[in-house]
Amino acid sequence: MNTLSFSDWMGNTQVRVESALAQNVPSNDCIPARLHEAMRYASLGGGKRVRPLLVFAAGELTAAAPATLDTVACAVEMIHTYSLVHDDLPCMDDDVLRRGRPTCHVEFDEPTALLVGDSLQTLAFELLARPTLANPGSQLEMIALLAHASGSRGMAGGQAIDLASVGKALNQPELELMHALKTGALIRAAVLLGALAGNPLSAEERQSLDRFAKRAGLLFQVIDDILDCTASTATLGKTAGKDQAAEKPTYVSLLGLDAARSYADELRNEALAALSIFGERATRLTQLADFICHRQF
Repeated sequence: MNTLSFSDWMGNTQVRVESALAQNVPSNDCIPARLHEAMRYASLGGGKRVRPLLVFAAGELTAAAPATLDTVACAVEMIHTYSLVHDDLPCMDDDVLRRGRPTCHVEFDEPTALLVGDSLQTLAFELLARPTLANPGSQLEMIALLAHASGSRGMAGGQAIDLASVGKALNQPELELMHALKTGALIRAAVLLGALAGNPLSAEERQSLDRFAKRAGLLFQVIDDILDCTASTATLGKTAGKDQAAEKPTYVSLLGLDAARSYADELRNEALAALSIFGERATRLTQLADFICHRQF
């Protein structure tokens, strides 16, 4: 039974994840100190932690142990943070602001930022490979799932399509494929990894959860595109209007603002419908879908 309000649950979970990240990212006292300082700079003290929240919410479906979810959530957030550090580099999206602070390569330097991303990526898999994390079968599935979501057929592949699409007009299926990889793959992985950390789901339940995760991932990107052209830099904590200035294809440029908002509502409804099989067990996932849809940052 969920007795906490959503805002309290979210705040408590964010604090828990921050603490777990602080424990798992090497301290500045550990050689090489500057690299570890930069890793902590990129990882700690900012971000909505949506992917870790999804890990914990999905873990409620399968009665996963909170300590196990700490490790899984850290692994997912490390992959996400590595992607942000690399995306911000001059050779990629070339941005100077992230989570309201100078980007990692601005605060430190480009070679250090590159190594921060590399190190966070490998640390994520080190965490998932801990011997006591889960039973061997589930643990191997977790590692394979996160690796697939992070690589050329997932997040990195989506970024490659994104870079190749600057100044081009994509149709909706092409745009959805790009974002299903770039953004959606890691969000889907967060949901499935959280569920894998606990008791097994039936085939029907897993299919429903996967459907939710895919819709939620796409919803997140549609809202991101809307916010990029409607919210301020101060609110977003990153440079507003960047996609439009860079002539990147977005749901707003393709559909228009009103139609993009309508599409977001449609995706939210589809995501919630996929959760109906779980009843009250999916309360936090339902609340997160609403949060993703209605967020202002």
